[in-house]
Amino acid sequence: MKTMKLFRGIVYGLIFSFVQPLFAQPKVVGYLPVNYIREADIHKISFGKLTHLNLAFLNPDSSGNFLVPAAVDLIVAKAHINNVKVLISIAGGNAPGYYSKLLNDANRGYITENIVRIITEHQLDGLDVDLEGNSIDEHYTSFISGLSYLLKREKKLLTAAVATAYSPKITSKALSLLDFVNIMSYDKTGPWTPHNPGPHSPFTMAEEDIRFWTQTRGLSKKKIILGVPFYGYQFGKDTTPAWRYADIISSFPGAEEKDSVFVNEGSIIFYNGKGTIKKKTRLALQKAGGIMIWQILQDAEGSGSLLNVIDETVVQSKKKN
Repeated sequence: MKTMKLFRGIVYGLIFSFVQPLFAQPKVVGYLPVNYIREADIHKISFGKLTHLNLAFLNPDSSGNFLVPAAVDLIVAKAHINNVKVLISIAGGNAPGYYSKLLNDANRGYITENIVRIITEHQLDGLDVDLEGNSIDEHYTSFISGLSYLLKREKKLLTAAVATAYSPKITSKALSLLDFVNIMSYDKTGPWTPHNPGPHSPFTMAEEDIRFWTQTRGLSKKKIILGVPFYGYQFGKDTTPAWRYADIISSFPGAEEKDSVFVNEGSIIFYNGKGTIKKKTRLALQKAGGIMIWQILQDAEGSGSLLNVIDETVVQSKKKN
């Protein structure tokens, strides 16, 4: 009898290990600026509609030492109650220039150990590496390799934010060591290119980015998470280049049903409204492993919320399956 029970347990375990990935929950990854966050903002977060929360950006001083904001422990506690994994995200688009020095052979071990210590001490679930552009240098792969070794030992996640534009800088070895990658499928244009007005995150860009990272770089679809913006860019003669999505729809009635609005005769804001976010979420559920948001505090409340659109689309997809 014991032998039969053992045999059944093994069989059921094998079946579960085969079937579970087929029904894996899609990831909904939200970035959250953490350095100046207010406690009131934390209580507004819809943790139940996320699977992962990336705290951006926790960067070291020029010696490789970190100062962890007091809000981190409260966020981790509230997230874990809702079964949401919390990662710290380092670097960012405006990362300190001294990262190149910190990641060289002489200093890399020190900063790597500091990162892992912070993650374990604050009961975080892993690290997201958002090195971009020229910050991705010849030390990137070694940095990812060292992090992977230490974090895997602690059963922690290692992810990265990536953009198709600087894919040549990221080696296949580095990609293979990441649990998943967050594709920054936005900022195709912006205030830095005023001569090139237009949508900075069109649906076609999402399609092209997914195709690139799966077909050209060879990643499995479950390993790529499609990024969407909760913000817009203004082009024209006025001086407000970036808008939070919440401010767009509060300033322009009905804007949540569009992807652009005219500010005046000479200026226009481009962003992603509810329809495009729904369409991108469906795409991410079909051809990727989920969706990523930069950033969740830019969302609107109530019927205009883009996170609600994402959540409703995910729930509907589960019902169909």
